[in-house]
Amino acid sequence: MSDFVDHAQLHARAGNGGAGAVAFRREPFVDKGGPDGGDGGDGGSVWLRATTGLVSLIGFRDHPFRRAEDGGHGSGQRRNGANGKDIVVDVPVGTVVRDMNGELLFDLAEEGLRVCVGRGGRGGKGNAGFLSNKRRAPAFADQGEVGEEQWFNLELKLKADVALIGFPNVGKSSLISVISRARPKVANYPFTTLIPSLGVVRLGGGEDGSEYVVADIPGLIEGASSGRGLGLEFLRHVERSKVMAIVVDLSEEQGSIFQQATVLVNELRNYLPALLERPRVLIANKVDLVVDAPDLSGELMKIANAIGAIETVVTSTSTRENLEEVKRTLHRVLMREGEDYREIPSSEVVVHRLRPRFEVSVEKVDDGMFVVTGRDALHAVRLSDLESFEALSIVHERLDRLGVLRSLRRLGVREGDVVSVGDLTFTYEERQ
Repeated sequence: MSDFVDHAQLHARAGNGGAGAVAFRREPFVDKGGPDGGDGGDGGSVWLRATTGLVSLIGFRDHPFRRAEDGGHGSGQRRNGANGKDIVVDVPVGTVVRDMNGELLFDLAEEGLRVCVGRGGRGGKGNAGFLSNKRRAPAFADQGEVGEEQWFNLELKLKADVALIGFPNVGKSSLISVISRARPKVANYPFTTLIPSLGVVRLGGGEDGSEYVVADIPGLIEGASSGRGLGLEFLRHVERSKVMAIVVDLSEEQGSIFQQATVLVNELRNYLPALLERPRVLIANKVDLVVDAPDLSGELMKIANAIGAIETVVTSTSTRENLEEVKRTLHRVLMREGEDYREIPSSEVVVHRLRPRFEVSVEKVDDGMFVVTGRDALHAVRLSDLESFEALSIVHERLDRLGVLRSLRRLGVREGDVVSVGDLTFTYEERQ
């Protein structure tokens, strides 16, 4: 089974907030001691962090669940519960996070980027926190807020300096295996490579040597940009590469070299036009199989001009002809042209969602029936004793402060209508 996984799912569950305590001072010679229940601790959050230390999402394939710690409960003598620990989950640089409907949420394209995918629940306030001139002995407390819980789709887009792009069986896997230490599966039949491979190419030795990363993109076919074959699965790995290396088969088993090159460039254009702004190199492989090619260099030059390639190199992975020239050519183009493409255009963008001041939604679901949802609204009604008049007064104050009562009036609520907020259902009455 392959160790490379480029799409997976994540179930993030943040920690629940701890409950506030209901307690009263019980000391000798202290008559009618006041409330001293402590607050609950906040639940931990779930974070994703991009790192170059990972190159695959394999860690999520069989274990998609990540959970942060719950907050501790409050206790007497105003002792607050401990906050739950956050959990930081490392993912490879280039990981794209989507919701289960496919909507883009985050694009972790750079080392060290962190995003919160599950906020921990807020700890509940103990009864000591409700003490006031009007409430001398509150016998209720906040319950801890439930932490966020959600499934996500994770996709990985490899980030390499050079992408090898070509039809199946043109020798890309052989090429990356002889210019780097990558060891992809190599065989003489189409679609041998079904997953991308990364290889580090090194020029020179010692501390003065130069390195760059090459990605072997599985074979593309005509119509790949429309989803034919596994085209869309493969093409997304090209997006972050600085240099496009178009690999053609000189034996022309895949069609004429002109046809191969132009079809591949058209597929890149159809998938993401910005890819054609990247520098391109034309690599003509399997020269050892060409019997009669008196003007091969002239023909390759015409093709290079047609597809906008700025360099051309002829090689053979079987005889290892010109392999050093391939390495130097890619490095030269990368250093000369690729530096301008550090900020790589992408079909995706990082989405920054500004959270509303209050997370509340009020909806009229039927004649005389209203439902209130949202994190803040649910937190407002999570009290330990909702039969207490004092507790209900606090609920009313909180909902009013959140704008719930104003929204209900805007939707046409009348006395006697039913309003549901989480586990609390009440009959609406206008206060005088």
